[in-house]
Amino acid sequence: MKAIQSTETPLKGAQVWPLSVAAYHALGESGLIPTNTELLYGIVYHKMSKSPFHSFLLQVLQEILLRTVRPGYTVRIAQPITCLDSEPEPDLAVVKGLKEDFRNHHPHTAELVIEICVSSHEYDRAKLHAYARAGVKECWLVLGPEKRIEVHRRPGSDQFAERLVHDSGAPLVSAAVPEFAVELDALFAN
Repeated sequence: MKAIQSTETPLKGAQVWPLSVAAYHALGESGLIPTNTELLYGIVYHKMSKSPFHSFLLQVLQEILLRTVRPGYTVRIAQPITCLDSEPEPDLAVVKGLKEDFRNHHPHTAELVIEICVSSHEYDRAKLHAYARAGVKECWLVLGPEKRIEVHRRPGSDQFAERLVHDSGAPLVSAAVPEFAVELDALFAN
């Protein structure tokens, strides 16, 4: 799936009426937007189904995060982050605050976002602009088939200034959540 900027349309010549986050919420609460969707750059996308490998990687990373994240931070699983014109639902996110802090609204940023990419590389990569705009401190794209993790740090107005690729060797330690470390060789072991 091609990354679509808010001024582009998914089909050449198509007319699209972009939705605001507020309109997306209102239509969703009215039952007019199907479940299993997310808003990216004013356009509603149906989310892809999860492969067993995707679910496995999610479970392993979720267990590590839940064991290591310090008090005062919450691990969210497939829950929205409200951005300017988007409401992506990262596979995992570490946000500052307690779960009770998000009873009436979704967080607007995160310390760390993790997207697991097994068959959704292009789609998940398209979310990077929204995460950078929202000031997410660090974003990991876990590239399952390639057995590597792409780390994006230092958010700017529209993109991350730093991109690192890790494929084996020393543990990968999050800069934003320093207690969270992953052994890539163990994560991707057959």
